[in-house]
Amino acid sequence: MIPSPPLFLLLLGLMGAHATAPVSVDLRTAAAMAAGLCNTRPTDLVFIVDSSRSVRPSEFEQVKVFLAKVIEGLDVGPDATRVGVVNYASRVKNELSLKTHKTKAGLVKAVTKIEPLSTGTMTGLAIQFALNVAFSEAEGARVKSPDISKVAIIVTDGRPQDNVKDVAARARDAGIELYAIGVGRVDLNTLKQIASEQLDDHVDYVESYSVIEKLTKKFQEAFCACSNAATDVVFLIDGSKSVRPENFELVKKWINQIIDKLDVSETKAHVGLVQYSSSVKQEFPLGRYNNKKDLKDAVKKMAYMERGTMTGQALRYLTDSSFAPAGGARPGVAKVGIVFTDGRSQDYIGDAAKKAKEQGFRMYAVGVGNAVEDELREIASQPTGEHYFYTADFKAMTAIAKKLQINICQEEDPCDCDFMLSVFTEEDPCECDSVVKFQKKVEEALQALTKKLEGVSKRIAALENKIV
Repeated sequence: MIPSPPLFLLLLGLMGAHATAPVSVDLRTAAAMAAGLCNTRPTDLVFIVDSSRSVRPSEFEQVKVFLAKVIEGLDVGPDATRVGVVNYASRVKNELSLKTHKTKAGLVKAVTKIEPLSTGTMTGLAIQFALNVAFSEAEGARVKSPDISKVAIIVTDGRPQDNVKDVAARARDAGIELYAIGVGRVDLNTLKQIASEQLDDHVDYVESYSVIEKLTKKFQEAFCACSNAATDVVFLIDGSKSVRPENFELVKKWINQIIDKLDVSETKAHVGLVQYSSSVKQEFPLGRYNNKKDLKDAVKKMAYMERGTMTGQALRYLTDSSFAPAGGARPGVAKVGIVFTDGRSQDYIGDAAKKAKEQGFRMYAVGVGNAVEDELREIASQPTGEHYFYTADFKAMTAIAKKLQINICQEEDPCDCDFMLSVFTEEDPCECDSVVKFQKKVEEALQALTKKLEGVSKRIAALENKIV
């Protein structure tokens, strides 16, 4: 099956871009967006952008690049995600209505043409405008529905000259989810007054506009709904005596918070649970429960083991048993391991942690209290910063549950990228069963192509010298 032209052009462009330079592009993200593997859930999204005099023209250009990159990751369309942009300073200007552009290309082009207003900072006025006008049906917003999200992303670098607390509360009460991005010398208290709960998820700060692009991935993931992904998820839970009974109850609630975020069904997410201390106990295998209620009830019934902390032994059980077909794991389905511990392992974890990652499992490591961060990093998949979490207090685990994103985006047809693989490799195209594998093959092909081109360039140079 031949993929859509954007993917083909993307990869051809990458070939040209890397003909004389090392491969350094994140192809997984690019390929996923181009191939449409991460469909964004239907959303009415309005950017509210501060262009007051404190924002220099060059900085405003960087804001527009950020907006464009977030838009590139969305599934834009009348029945998918609609995007609007509100520009503000001392006054408010409706740059793009939710009904204005129905394509990504049109939106991005329109964003590049926005000019700064360069006066004061009336953030409250801008939020009120969004509530009254930008999110109105007249401007293209859809009727309020549980199936359609209403989201506003506010970008500001200063202290507002008006009140934001009350108007932000009215916007949230109206069902609008508010994200607040602060830059430079912004007033952090203002960001907290604007943003929706949980604040850890809805407030971001960057030192300058030059690094605002680093937030792009967060918002692409925030809007990503990988409903077609089948995933096997196994929790590996430390039940050692140092956890204590009251904290073990908090751990069970934490597990159920994560289960709530999964699309549990017979064909999509399956969940298994393993508890370990001085020994390993399988609480229930993958596939035993295919709905959230039964899963959560089973988690609540888990009895606390106490005793020691044999994390290495538990990791070996995960790789050898939990993710084996005999343990209920499905062939060809993405595997995710979530390891929780509150202390140093009493056995060696290195070999087992390495084996889990070598087998392609995505490993998350979560530590509390006396957990050793070096061990967490050793367990966690790359990039480590996205796969390991630590908090000193069991009561703060709720924030970790909200940050932990298990978005595994797979194509419905495993041979969807066969044409592109046949262009770059001679291997069986139907081996491409995930974006990650696709990324690896394309990267290898590009690296090989780069070496060949370098060789050709040297031979041409040698021939030119002979001719001269």
